[in-house]
Amino acid sequence: MSEITVFTARKIVTMNAPMPEATAVAVRDGRIVEVGSLETLKPWLDGHPHRIDRQFENHVLMPGFIDPHLHPTLGAVLLPCHFITAMEWKLPDRICAPVTTHAAYLARLAEIVAGEGAAEEIVVTWGFHRIWHGNVDRTALNAVSGDKPIFVWQRSFHEIIANDAAIEWMGVARADLERHPQIDLETGRFFETGLAVAAQAMNRVLLSPERYGRGLELVKQTVHLGGHTTIGELAYPLMNDAMEWRVLSHTLDREDTPFRTKMVPRGVQRGDFTGTPEDDLKSIEAYAERNTDRLFFGRNVKLFTDGGFFAELMQMREPGFIDGHHGEWLMAPEAFETYARALWLAGKQIHVHCTGDMGLELALDVLQRLQDEKPRFNHRFTIEHFGVSNPEQVRRISDLGAIVSANVYYVHELGEAYWKESIGYERASQMARLGALERAGIPFALHSDFTMAPAMPLNSAWVAVNRIAESGAVMCPQERVSVEAAMRAITIDAAYILGMEDEVGSIRSGKKADF
Repeated sequence: MSEITVFTARKIVTMNAPMPEATAVAVRDGRIVEVGSLETLKPWLDGHPHRIDRQFENHVLMPGFIDPHLHPTLGAVLLPCHFITAMEWKLPDRICAPVTTHAAYLARLAEIVAGEGAAEEIVVTWGFHRIWHGNVDRTALNAVSGDKPIFVWQRSFHEIIANDAAIEWMGVARADLERHPQIDLETGRFFETGLAVAAQAMNRVLLSPERYGRGLELVKQTVHLGGHTTIGELAYPLMNDAMEWRVLSHTLDREDTPFRTKMVPRGVQRGDFTGTPEDDLKSIEAYAERNTDRLFFGRNVKLFTDGGFFAELMQMREPGFIDGHHGEWLMAPEAFETYARALWLAGKQIHVHCTGDMGLELALDVLQRLQDEKPRFNHRFTIEHFGVSNPEQVRRISDLGAIVSANVYYVHELGEAYWKESIGYERASQMARLGALERAGIPFALHSDFTMAPAMPLNSAWVAVNRIAESGAVMCPQERVSVEAAMRAITIDAAYILGMEDEVGSIRSGKKADF
């Protein structure tokens, strides 16, 4: 039998209610034997070979942080891109200064095209948002370069803007592009399912083994720096199953990877509704054959309702958006219900991307019908993102037994911007209304949806507790949460969202020793 290692600390915050604090934890073969003090652990130490490790003696030890919605494959695609964003980004290999005006955006883009991007086959940037950067469309990109293919990825992952050279480079028949309902060639916009058309062409560059592998190494460093020991990949595959799995396995399924990744497959492939739910279920079930200790699938599956929050493509109930534009569906409501029913009957835990209050309403209406048809307990139907909602919907979430994984960073970066430019103060200030969830006793987690937010769980907890916008203003203090709830949301409650609460998320006897 292996030797026991006892880690001592100034304080161990266990996130385990019966014993919230301790000063020593005994570990054997990667599992916790017992938590307490050197005195209470004495029977174990008297009976087994052991050593005392005092490296954390002056520190506070916590369970490893958990991000239940972080996309390593998305990060691997975007981190090698050129970042031009309204907020400063601190990345493992560089710091990206904020760019906050139209003129500054185009100047920085021109600098990239003429400089570090000159030798690249295509120039791909990420971080554009119209509220800060104005109207950057096909014409504006053509003015930057008429011959270098330029793809501008919007701050979300839901929209790309291309210049003429990029559209030509894609090699897709113009007639096919003109027929697509979510492609606007006049402005060069490829959004939602139209994005899949652009990405299909871009993949030969974005998913090249060298580039993608380099991006995944940067993701690996980012996840570790955030203090994560478990993450959830919430929508696998991003674009290409065979290639992504090969590189994920090579980079993340290794002894030197200090975190585990739970893989949550898409219920339907991006932009592909040609199959049937039964066909997709067979593919989903087959993923389990790949499971290892660091990369594994479970019963979780991802579906989508409305469009991206940063892209302002969420589906909003009346009065909608200030400028009168409308959001988009990622899945037609009828298709969403068909797939949700098949997954529900198969006993899956369904995670639903919902960003606007109309997208949330669709998810809750379908959940109500599924419960009426075949009631389930502990189904953990999970609302992902939880951008705009209303108090009555929180009550429905509670009544229907759903749970929430929220991106509270929206409040910090978008709260004031959406107040003044998008949906008005009342709804913008109340986005990610977590205080209502805590008062209703609804389990919730905090996630980054990286790169939609920095992969910094303590930063997410800080936003949830304080609701401080980028300027320093407080957005709807009534929706703040307690420190205890925020810390649970990045540890034990995040584990609950992934169905892993018996393995990780707190420091107690029998769990994995993830600190």
